[in-house]
Amino acid sequence: MITRVVKMHFRKETISDFLLHFEKHKNTIRQQPGCQLLVLYQDVEIPEIFFTYSIWDSEKHLNLYRKTALFNEIWAYTKTLFKDKPLTWSLAEIHKLP
Repeated sequence: MITRVVKMHFRKETISDFLLHFEKHKNTIRQQPGCQLLVLYQDVEIPEIFFTYSIWDSEKHLNLYRKTALFNEIWAYTKTLFKDKPLTWSLAEIHKLP
């Protein structure tokens, strides 16, 4: 299992467009094979910064999703809204709290 975190910094005037786009596609993303969870977070101090947090059965599942037409459509549009280049992390859990 892996956790994927993507930090996105949007131009202020594009935030509502991003939120509409995310709302439109979130359930379809969540239904992708291997996707266990998808959450969207917004920074409390810098509201132009958002994070997606997703959990995937494996890196293979994430990579298969990243090769889909759905991903290409979503990401092509989302990139046009950025203020800064996004940052991404794929994380493996090494310690679970009781």
